[in-house]
Order: sequence, then structure tokens, then C-alpha cells
Amino acid sequence: MTVLEGLLKKIILHLVIICTAAFLVSCSMENYPVDHEQLSEEERIVIRFSHVVGEDTPKGLASRRFAELVEERTDGFVEVQVFPNSFLYRDGEELDALLKGDVQMIAPATSKIASVVKEWQVMDLPFAFESAEEVKEYISSPVGKVLTKKLEQEGMYFLSFWDNGFKQMTNNQRPLYEPEDFKNLTFRIMESEVLEEQFHLLGAVPHVETFDQVFPILEKGELQAQENTFSNIVNKNIHSVQDYMTVSNHGYLGYLVIMNAEFWQGLPDEIQIILLDVLQEVTEWEAELAEEVNQEKYEFLNTCHCIEIHQLSEKEKLLWEEALNPLYDSYVERFGAEYIDFIPKFKE
Repeated sequence: MTVLEGLLKKIILHLVIICTAAFLVSCSMENYPVDHEQLSEEERIVIRFSHVVGEDTPKGLASRRFAELVEERTDGFVEVQVFPNSFLYRDGEELDALLKGDVQMIAPATSKIASVVKEWQVMDLPFAFESAEEVKEYISSPVGKVLTKKLEQEGMYFLSFWDNGFKQMTNNQRPLYEPEDFKNLTFRIMESEVLEEQFHLLGAVPHVETFDQVFPILEKGELQAQENTFSNIVNKNIHSVQDYMTVSNHGYLGYLVIMNAEFWQGLPDEIQIILLDVLQEVTEWEAELAEEVNQEKYEFLNTCHCIEIHQLSEKEKLLWEEALNPLYDSYVERFGAEYIDFIPKFKE
């Protein structure tokens, strides 16, 4: 063998070794993907999701399910950190925190959003909707798309709408049958001009208080009454400090799942797709859950012998609607009839 032949043989042998090593590394990488859970917070995408209700409410359970599915489908690359029960921010603070970027995701009641986009108060109009399906029909309508676009203009990106249920009236003074029964009752309300005017029209005295303060103020007797869903009433133990409940279904309580718009726009396309896909799945699950939980809590209240329950009759409902009709005229004067026209019962 010549020196040249020996040299060529060595070169070929080295090339075979290098190619074999590269092939083995490639297979190894394919068989053993990166464990994103071992990455630091700086290397992962972290979404802080703050909300104000309990973990066992429909919103609380849905937010936790959302976090679990996102972590699973991104192999831990995206971590959703859920902070329930006003752990980080009270409901009067979380919207400001989102806009500042201190949290990336919240799910406030539509009434809370109205402090920034006042047209959203359309959702607080009494007896506007008969079912959760009608609410979703409105949100997905052309006027609903205008409302969600207004959120984006204010730095919020609309992702989904989660159900809670219809609100009922409770108090510790007397049964509420007719509008006259509301006279001088002090009511806790969410921050909303429509809700404030609603109780003024009924002769009551509204006071804005954050959700985490509902039970303490009622327990201390600082206020006498409130409105809420069956699930929130039971989960916050409100029924234990109230004597009367009227099942009125007068207003719908739902949540806008929103993200800081700048943060959303900075996410990679593939992550946005995964988040939206998971949200669609969780939203359908949450809707069924909200209905089940509210029915379960209503049955509990109906059998606990802890609060007197009155079911609003059709005749009584008409009296309430008549007393509250001026709210619609007031809304139209301020924001225009187009937002009212798309409410299902007014559509031609």
C-alpha cells in the first residue's frame, strides 16, 4: 500500500465516523425532545392569569383546566400561572394591572370592562337575555365584533367569553316581589352606571364594592343586599348572611377572557394557535360546567332551609321590566340604538 492510499483510507474512515456520530446525535435528539419544564422562567413563556373568584367556581375550574392543557400541549414551553380569589389583585385593580403588563391575562365580568369601554354596559341591561345562547349570539354578532374591537383599541385582546349564569337578588330584610319592595334597601353592586341606575329606579341605594368584600360587608350589616349567580352565592357563603332570595334571572353574568394586546401580538404564531385552540375547547367545557354548577347550587339552596326563596312570576316580572324600561332609553341616548337593536329579543 502506498503512502497516498494509506492517507485516503484514514480520511474515509474519519468521514464514516463523523457521519455515524452525526446520525446518532440526530436520532438521539428526535427520541429525546427538549424538556421545556426544566427551562428557567426567562427561557419559557409565562402567562400570569389573575381572577377574583374561588377555585371551585366555573371560572376558577376553567382557568385551571386552561393552564393544564396549555402546559401539556406546549411540552411545558408555555406556563400559565393562575392566581384565583383576588390573590394578586382585587376586581377593581386587575384591569389596570393587565393594561400595565403586570399580569398578562384576566377574565373580568363584563361590568368591569365597562369602566374602560362604556358601551359594554349593554350587557348589564335588565332582562336583555333569556339564555346563555342568546348572550353568545349577541357577542358573535356584528355589534359584538365592534365591541370586542373597542377592547383592542384600549390595549386588550379578546380571546373568549365564559359563562357564569343569571343573577338573583338576595337581602336580609324582606322578600322581593314587586319594585316597591326594593325601597331603601342598600345593595352591593359591581361598578357600572347601568347597574347603579337600575337600583335607583327600583328605589334602592346602590354601593360599589369589590367581589372579595361582598361577604364581609353583608356579614357586618354594612349593606343589606346583593345580586349574584347561584354558584357565586354558595361559593362565597353569601346565603349564610342573607334571609331572602328572589329567583329573577334579571341579568346575565359572564366573563370576557382577555389578554394584554401587546403581549398577545408578541407571541409566536404557533403559540397563538395553540392558545386559541385550547380556549375553544375549554370554553365549551366551561359552558356545560356553569350550567351544571348553577343547577347544583340552586338545588342546594332549595333544600338547605337556610334562605327563603321566591320564584318571580311572569306577572311580577312584567312589573320589574316596566319599572326598569327607562334604562334602555338612557342607554340609547348615550351610546346609540345599534347596540340595543342586536339584542335577540329586539331583532326583526
